[in-house]
This record gives sequence, structure tokens and C-alpha cells, in this order.
Amino acid sequence: MAMGFGCNAAGVVGCRIIDSPRERLIAILTNSFVPCNGRFPILISILTMFFVGAGALSSLKSAVLLTAVIVLGVAMTLLMSRLLSATVLKGMPSSFTLELPPYRKPRIGQVIVRSVLDRTLFVLGRAAMVAAPAGLIIWLCANVQVGGASILAHCTEFLDPFAHLLGLDGVILMAFILGFPANEIVMPIVIMAYLAGGSLVEMSDLSALRTLLVSNGWTPLTAICTMLFSLMHWPCSTTCLTMGKETGSAKWTLLGVVVPTAAGMVICAAVAAAGRLLGLG
Repeated sequence: MAMGFGCNAAGVVGCRIIDSPRERLIAILTNSFVPCNGRFPILISILTMFFVGAGALSSLKSAVLLTAVIVLGVAMTLLMSRLLSATVLKGMPSSFTLELPPYRKPRIGQVIVRSVLDRTLFVLGRAAMVAAPAGLIIWLCANVQVGGASILAHCTEFLDPFAHLLGLDGVILMAFILGFPANEIVMPIVIMAYLAGGSLVEMSDLSALRTLLVSNGWTPLTAICTMLFSLMHWPCSTTCLTMGKETGSAKWTLLGVVVPTAAGMVICAAVAAAGRLLGLG
């Protein structure tokens, strides 16, 4: 779980140290509930724009709110682990024994080679497998016109009613779908769709970005639901490929996609409904 804060794919690989196949599966399936480096920029920027603002205590407020989001992710990890261990992965829990290995002088060359070949290139290679075709799909969606509007515009309009139930809009939901290769591109896709542009765009000025989002219907409730869905939705492509490799099963990989996505949709729908009842929508 701790490794997942850097990269969920690395967290899944780290589950190899768990001897029990049942508990290893539980750890793999719940690893994506903690936010990785790709999701932290989304969470921090939304918190800053909608809930922190300027002031002497702005940094402290931002840290407290971000910590609360992280704690929620950890709590969901533990809750879903408990649920999985009581249902589809029900079984006798194994004992935990930590045995210290004999100390030996490290072989620097072997450590470097294994780190580069077994881990760095291992993860980057899987990311590249999806990044190239995904980039082509994003470009086609944004630039190919059908009936006077881009494919992206048609898709966002189609998704809008369902996204509204989750407290989002069609653009946000489509951005998460197209952001499957990497969570870092979710917000650039949102900006591209709102600006009706043909390429990914980043805005360094948060005040200008907030103005753009608000002008396209964002409210504090939208911001909350977007953060919740960012915290709990399907893993990125690299993590999915890694889950498939580590489990050797398409069934468990699919479950690893369904579990966080279902949890995120249920929670977002509940928060959106409660928010509208309170007049926040």
C-alpha cells in the first residue's frame, strides 16, 4: 500500500513478498485505492482552487484536506480488503512470520542491473505499450468531426446524463476514460474538451483554470465528486497490465478494475444525491 502512493503498478509488484496467495490477491486488488503520483496533482489543484483559497493558513488547510483524502483512501483499502476476505477470497488467514536473512555485502552491479531491468524498464515498457495507441485515440477523438462536432463532443454529450448521477459531467467522465493510459492527462483532457481544442493543454494559472471550470458548470459538489472519483476508479493501463502479469488471470485483473470503480461510483452517487438535497449542486 505504501509503495502504491508512488505508483500503483510498483505497489502491485511489491505484493510478491506476501507468501499467502489469498492475501497477495487481496493486496493486489485493493492497491489502487491509495492515490499514486499521477492522481496527486488532480487532488491538490482541485483542493487549492475550490476549498483552500489564499491566506496565511492556506498551506495548512491544503495539507489537512489532502491528508483527509489520503486517510479516506487508506480506510477504503482496509474496508475493501475486509470485504474481499469475507466474500470472494474467503479463507483461513495465514500467520505472519518475519525472518531476518543473513547479512551479506551487497553486490552493487547486480542491484543496479536488477533494478533497471526488472523494475524500471518493466514498468516503463508496459506504459509504452498503451501510451502510443491511446495518444492516437485521443487525437482522433478531438480532431475528427462528425456532424459538425468532434467525436469527443459527441461522447461527452452521450455520457453526460450518467455522469450527472455521479456528480460529474460528460467531459469529466470522458477525461477519466481517455486518461486510462496515465492519470496525469485527465485534467489536460478536461481543459482540451472545455476549450474545444485539438491537443492536450495545461494551465499553470490555477485562477484561470478555476474560471474555466466554473464557467462550464463546476460547483463545489462537482469538485468533491471529481476528487472522490479520482481516488476511486479503474487503475491505469500500466497497473492493469501488471495485475495481469502478477496474477496470471484475466478474471482477477477484471475484478481489480471493477472493485475500485464500483466503490467510486456508489460513493460519488451517494455524495451527489446528498449534496443536491442540501442545495450544494
